[in-house]
Amino acid sequence: MKKAGIVAIAGIFMTAVSISWGHAASSAKVGVMDTQAVMEKSKAGKAALDSVRSYSMTRQKIIDGDEQELKELQQALEDPNGKLSETARQEKQELFQSKLAAYDRRIQDFNREIQEKQRSMVEEYGKKIAEAAKAVAQKEGYTAILDKGNEALFRIVLYHKPTLDVTDLVIKEFDRQNH
Repeated sequence: MKKAGIVAIAGIFMTAVSISWGHAASSAKVGVMDTQAVMEKSKAGKAALDSVRSYSMTRQKIIDGDEQELKELQQALEDPNGKLSETARQEKQELFQSKLAAYDRRIQDFNREIQEKQRSMVEEYGKKIAEAAKAVAQKEGYTAILDKGNEALFRIVLYHKPTLDVTDLVIKEFDRQNH
């Protein structure tokens, strides 16, 4: 008997919860946005992406210079017409090995620096984009704004009506907040 009473109470509770959820869902206003598009299309996002690209290109130029120097050293070592004494050849070989090791370390260091810069930017701008989305939600009466996600990584929203997309509003708000 107790078991039947508990089941009945649980059933009534579940019905009440589903009715209240159904009512809440019917009055909820939900929007979707594309965070990647906000970064790529907003003025502040473009500036941040350009900054990381510029930093990366500067590092790449240094790597290219090191690579050219290594190629020239290697060609000098492999030149059949080269008139290097055995001692001079040995010294050039040691210099080449030393520069090659430094080159490898530099690549690793630069990659680490660039990844850290990207991670830091994503974290900083992720927070700023969330603030802009929150402002749009409050101004426009949205209960929630979901990130659509990215096809390459993980698509979060599988389907939405185009009218629910608030990406352009978030871009405008993001630019306003980060002028």
